[in-house]
Amino acid sequence: MLIGTPGAVTGNLLQKLEERRALKASGTASPHLWVLVSVLGDLVMAIAAGYAAYWLRFHSLKDFGNWDDLALRQYTGHMTLGTLTLLLAIGWQGIYHRNVLLRNRWIASKMAKAVLIWTLGFLAMTLALKLTPPISRVFVALNGSCALLLLLSWRLIFNLFLHQPARLKTLQQRTLFVGWNEDAQRLWNTLSTDKAHAFELIGWVDASGWRDSQALPSNLPFVGYLEDIHRVIARHEVDMIVVADLPRQQLVELANICEREMIQFKLAPSVFRIFVSGLSLETIAGTPVLGVNRLPLDSTLNVFLKRCLDIVGAVMGLLLSAPLIAFFGFMVWWESGRPIFYHQRRWGMNGVPFEIIKIRSMKLDAEAGKGAQWCVQDDPRRLKVGAFMRKWNIDEVPQFWNVLKGQMSLVGPRPERPELIAAFKHEIPHYNARHHAKPGMTGWAQVKGLRGDTDLSERIKCDLWYLENWSLWLDIQIMFLTFFKRDNAY
Repeated sequence: MLIGTPGAVTGNLLQKLEERRALKASGTASPHLWVLVSVLGDLVMAIAAGYAAYWLRFHSLKDFGNWDDLALRQYTGHMTLGTLTLLLAIGWQGIYHRNVLLRNRWIASKMAKAVLIWTLGFLAMTLALKLTPPISRVFVALNGSCALLLLLSWRLIFNLFLHQPARLKTLQQRTLFVGWNEDAQRLWNTLSTDKAHAFELIGWVDASGWRDSQALPSNLPFVGYLEDIHRVIARHEVDMIVVADLPRQQLVELANICEREMIQFKLAPSVFRIFVSGLSLETIAGTPVLGVNRLPLDSTLNVFLKRCLDIVGAVMGLLLSAPLIAFFGFMVWWESGRPIFYHQRRWGMNGVPFEIIKIRSMKLDAEAGKGAQWCVQDDPRRLKVGAFMRKWNIDEVPQFWNVLKGQMSLVGPRPERPELIAAFKHEIPHYNARHHAKPGMTGWAQVKGLRGDTDLSERIKCDLWYLENWSLWLDIQIMFLTFFKRDNAY
């Protein structure tokens, strides 16, 4: 037996634990009850938004546009359909779950997204169905505006209600960490700084002597050793255990204890250092296997949408940048002669090399003798016009052609030269994971100031975060930020 026996746990501790569980299980304190209340509250607000939009459109703004007065009963069908589809759109955002009840800002952003999608979708659907009487576009816009205002206001009041100490205690799960490592540290830091999560952090239990060999943060409460886990669970009224580092035999034993004591058992996936959000469980020949196979850009639809954005952006980019290319090409020729364009071999998606196109910003003999190297601040190899071009990313403009050819994307991890990164896959953890997507003209690392001769580990983290969190809206944000974020552009 590697974990201590429960015999030393006193009756008072066990009684205290049972009383708290009874309180959390009672109907008046159940988190599921508050989830139901949130659904009903959203339904009431959605209905109220429909009535408010009807009154505004056909009473307050009845002279706007060519519309006859319509009785409320004539619009009841439209309002009912709108209310039900709006509630479905909100639920589709995943906000009806006990673990997110306290995350007011996150819920607000999801609601805003749901209302916007609903407004456009509901208008398109009702116009396509040709409902009678015809739907008023002003009514739909007013309905969306009223819904957003009422929903956010109601959720703000509801959130203040939930944060009262008595209710907060039933919503938050008292969480204990077992073992310690870097993954546990990151999770602890994240939860400690976010007060709107559903976890009340108790502390950690040492399972492998980490406490005696490492300097730990002062804000990390130490509550005992693994051998005394039964007493720790009872004394601190633990609801959930997160295992960070534990040998297999003790891991199984602790999982059995959690099952007996009705405690949630979670395992920090230390084996998987990257793409943790893409972890999923699948069955192979009847055996469950955990692996990474669900990243946003694994979806055919997402790849198609990203490619459409690339084609539109590349065509517009080439047309709008043609005068820039002509002017700065002439300036390069005036200062340094031909060639104007510089072709350079880079690594693309899945490690397939391609020729990137740039306006030449360096002298013709820039790499003579020393070979491939990154540009540094005040680099003497730059042309006079090259320094200006690199600062404003003008030398990268011809890469719209690479995007149009499908070798690059508008946004993605920046492509590197094979000569510079030959040893990176052995020296830098997860380096080649960034090549699961097309390289980009700009990227998340670039707008964070991580370009050129900067910390490669941080750049890789940014690239991997981008791949895990990709969305079309994120691409648009990065493209916008590229015009204003020019740190380390030299």
